[in-house]
Amino acid sequence: MDNSNFLKNQERNLILFVGKLYPHMIDAVREFAKEHQRTFRIGFLYDSKIKLTKKMIEMVQNASAIADVVIVCDTNSLTNIQEALLPYQNSLLAISCRGEDQIPMFSRIIPHVPYLKTPTSESLAWSSDKLLMRRRLRIHNKKIAPLYTIVSDGTQKTIQKIIERIGFPLMIKPSGLAASRLVTLCFHKEELEKTLQTVFRKLKRVHKETGGTWEPRVLAEQFIEGDMYSVDAYVTSRGKIHFCPFVEIKTGKQVGFDDFFGYRQMTPTKLGKESIQEAETAAEEAIHALGLRSTTAHVEMLKTEQGWKIIEVGARIGGFRHMLYEFSYGINHAMNDILIRIPETPIISKRVKGHSVAMKFFAKKEGILTKLSGIKKAQELTSFKKIYVNKNIGDQCTFAKHGGSSVFDIILFHEKRSELLADIRRLEQMISIDTE
Repeated sequence: MDNSNFLKNQERNLILFVGKLYPHMIDAVREFAKEHQRTFRIGFLYDSKIKLTKKMIEMVQNASAIADVVIVCDTNSLTNIQEALLPYQNSLLAISCRGEDQIPMFSRIIPHVPYLKTPTSESLAWSSDKLLMRRRLRIHNKKIAPLYTIVSDGTQKTIQKIIERIGFPLMIKPSGLAASRLVTLCFHKEELEKTLQTVFRKLKRVHKETGGTWEPRVLAEQFIEGDMYSVDAYVTSRGKIHFCPFVEIKTGKQVGFDDFFGYRQMTPTKLGKESIQEAETAAEEAIHALGLRSTTAHVEMLKTEQGWKIIEVGARIGGFRHMLYEFSYGINHAMNDILIRIPETPIISKRVKGHSVAMKFFAKKEGILTKLSGIKKAQELTSFKKIYVNKNIGDQCTFAKHGGSSVFDIILFHEKRSELLADIRRLEQMISIDTE
């Protein structure tokens, strides 16, 4: 087939999503196109060789039905990628990736779209692998990053090295896993020994279940006390950063779980102007240390007595952010992620429309789910917006620190903060999750 004339006659209006594509992403593009009288086509690329979970199969089927272009290829084959993308080279306008677990695939695609504005494959590796990230941050500015050491096994020699280098309390963190999976806080030697046994026993299984394509490694990291926040930011091809509003995070640990999943994410925050400026300065240093460009960056941070500390930086949109920012500020976050790659200036409103929260509910005890009540009543709350039920009766419930995911996630919004807090309280009282 002679592609030369075909390629020359194409219009650059194709936005390609790699790995995952959900209806809200398509809605965001089409809403913007209608409002600004633009024409875009939406493409979806996924790997033909990846074993899909039931949830992923459903997503792929839905995405394939509503996308304008569907590209299926073996992303471990340079030839296959080149052949698959060739017909679209002159119509591609932007390329993006939403899932943290899809970033390795995204980095393999990037060399084959050399004339698009993208992050580099190296910067994606630095922001996906916690070990590489820690090295870059510590070299750039030791003040914003915690101490760490690599953990290769659970031997007494390794445990002694961890204690001498890091001290207690400390965090055990697998490199490359999202959603706080297998992240554990240790206060003493016996707890550290038990945690390492558990982590190394489960690491490969969880890595495989979550679609990991990078080398699974483990870090021991200094535990820093502070208040947790996060922020998404749009980074231009020249490194200029446009910050979105901050989000306050409460972990499962803060509400009685022996676990560090993000229990509650809420915006707007109570941070003052000076604190926000200091946080943005630290976030900017971290983003630049990782060399991110032409992407949305998701930064998780701690506000401590010694200043702002970086937990991690991802080259992606943060979880639930498209809804939190839309409800509270009217920001089309998913489209802004595309605009920064076209490249065009993102549209960021700071006018507060109300208060929103995203919450993850886990079972108090691990085991088989036998009862889940309160879900219907939750949807009758004045502030209710969206719910995602991830577990059904008979499913296994596992803590995040053991590699598990939430039973359900819920999004609430209300114009008044007091009313939202009241609904959060009602929600916590009405939900019952039983396991055996």
